[in-house]
Amino acid sequence: MPSPDLVARLIPYLADRGLTVAAAESLTGGELCAELTKVGGASAVMLGGVVVYATELKHTLTGVDAALLAAEGPVHPEVARQLASGVRDALAVDGRPASIGLSTTGVAGPDPQGGRAVGTVFVGISTAEGTRAVELALTGTRAEIRREVVERVLAELADEVGLDPS
Repeated sequence: MPSPDLVARLIPYLADRGLTVAAAESLTGGELCAELTKVGGASAVMLGGVVVYATELKHTLTGVDAALLAAEGPVHPEVARQLASGVRDALAVDGRPASIGLSTTGVAGPDPQGGRAVGTVFVGISTAEGTRAVELALTGTRAEIRREVVERVLAELADEVGLDPS
């Protein structure tokens, strides 16, 4: 679990290294971007975010493969990877993609979706060095799951850039 001041430590850490972030959010509905922009100085780091709640928007706004979405649905590790990679390019500034793309996709509940259980979540992290997905199996209410996803993404971001999340 990341410490309460993780964002306050992350933003200057990223800024000092000239790193930028873009996010594509599905189940978190903008909560990740809100968390990343709650501290002063966030504008030096956070390029922006897109909420791609509708499956079709995952394709049209961030370039997730339409055939993948048709075959697997939106809750899939490759969807998380493509969201994270796609948002880096979609939110490029002056032709430069974001240093780090983040994504969230999953089922927060209260009901299962597309054969996926409540609490099934995939987080994507993309940099110039590569793209990965992290699978989470969470429990709790819809609000608790969404909050835990945001905390886990922040911890993954800190780990990705070499900052101790605790």
